[in-house]
Amino acid sequence: MEIGFIGLGQMGKAIAANLIRAGHRLCVWNRSAAPAEELAALGASIASEPAAAARGEVLMTMLADDEAHRAVLVGGAILERASRGLIHVNLATVSIAFARELAALEAQRGISYVAAPVFGRPEVAQAARLNVVVAGDPQAVARVEPLLAAIGERTWQLGSAPERATVVKLAGNFMIATALEAMGEAAALVRAHGVGAGELLEVLTQTLFAAPVYRIYGRLIAEQRYQPAAFRMALGFKDLRLALEAAGSAHVPLPFASVLRDHFLEAIAAGRTDYDWAALAEIPARHAGLPTPL
Repeated sequence: MEIGFIGLGQMGKAIAANLIRAGHRLCVWNRSAAPAEELAALGASIASEPAAAARGEVLMTMLADDEAHRAVLVGGAILERASRGLIHVNLATVSIAFARELAALEAQRGISYVAAPVFGRPEVAQAARLNVVVAGDPQAVARVEPLLAAIGERTWQLGSAPERATVVKLAGNFMIATALEAMGEAAALVRAHGVGAGELLEVLTQTLFAAPVYRIYGRLIAEQRYQPAAFRMALGFKDLRLALEAAGSAHVPLPFASVLRDHFLEAIAAGRTDYDWAALAEIPARHAGLPTPL
């Protein structure tokens, strides 16, 4: 299949590489040239401008936020110049409002918008073991299903309204953030009584909390290993903010999210914008007066 791919950060580059390995033809665009050149070595062509990457059957995007998508899709003339029948698969996390706006805007131009945000860190993306939550026009979803199968371990179908996949992704990232906070608070508790965070987390992540989120992030927290970041603090804060925004629009209280918001802000104010968001777990230790890299 002829695919355009825009947004080649750690996740996007890994996903695009797997699509090439699966036999698809990719035309890629990225603000910085190096990731595109790496994919060109695998057989991708490099678009001279964003709109040039949208001339195939499918356009996949993996950009940071609403603003980046708006700048590329509208400012980059993609929507203006795209051919009718194009399927746009958005793999990134955006707001509920923007998902609805983009779906409506693209429908006016004969483009099918499919929301397909993914769960998994870069190493999971490299192994093509992502979990993909997808929603959109059933015919468009069926058309891109082989692409999603090439990048993920499982695809979870959530209906025809794209914002359904978007809200599930936001809820999932909110749950990860609460797990980071819980591990941080529990680690601060045992450290204050002379037990190492690593000792606690080794016990709990191999027994009561043996799920991937606890095992992966528990190891990072125990080792205080927050750089290089696989998912930056700034992006975690963005997703938490979008979850609060979605909750507010539906009058759903999220009291834990309000605490997390303040802790994200505290970590960012401490200069940890580009640390892995696992460093959120250091805030409780900081409040307890325990040694911390923050």
